[in-house]
Amino acid sequence: MDGHAQKRLIRKLDLTLFLGSLAPQRNPQAQLEQYTISEQLAADMLYFAAYTNGDVIGKSVLDLGCGTGRLGLGAAYLGAAEVVGVDLDPVAIKTAKENAAKSELHIHLVNGDIAAIAGHFDTVLQNPPFGVQTRGADRAFLVKALEVGNAVYSLHNHPEVDERLINLLKSSGDMVQVQPNAFLERFIGKHGGAVVAVYAMLMTIPKMFDFHKKLKHDFVIDLYVIQKT
Repeated sequence: MDGHAQKRLIRKLDLTLFLGSLAPQRNPQAQLEQYTISEQLAADMLYFAAYTNGDVIGKSVLDLGCGTGRLGLGAAYLGAAEVVGVDLDPVAIKTAKENAAKSELHIHLVNGDIAAIAGHFDTVLQNPPFGVQTRGADRAFLVKALEVGNAVYSLHNHPEVDERLINLLKSSGDMVQVQPNAFLERFIGKHGGAVVAVYAMLMTIPKMFDFHKKLKHDFVIDLYVIQKT
């Protein structure tokens, strides 16, 4: 299936089911913070970018740190004209290629550091490492995204544990608009971008590594909608 030919309105349920059919990370590495974004969260992010803001259908899209290709393949499924995904992990890229072949979607997949990416893209989608294992790891992704992209959709750790917000997200099942982190807003501005809006979203990860104490962990992540200035 050619993503460029996909013009009809796709239901979010169909997008979610498609994303859920893709193979996850086989052997996630803690040091790379390889937490696969849930199909529901990815669908919310993609649907918002595509149908609220018009930044996916017919556009050139870059998935930075693509992992197994969930965001990039979701963009192709919705009708992006061109999709490029890049990831440092060869195992993740291999799985992304298998997911693309299984889905009959054509996207360009690059095994390498994000520094290797050049050119221009209409839209950048990214779920970067949050900097829990390596402080500031997400900043290199923001710099590259603003270097090559026009509209940027970037996920970042919420600056504090907010149980009230977690409960609100659980009950509403939707995104909640919040204020940007002051440091990130300054950093984005310094590198040629402007924060248009920030939306809190609920992320749930299962017990994956030995240092995880719970069977599953709910926490808030923030979707930054950024425009190059």
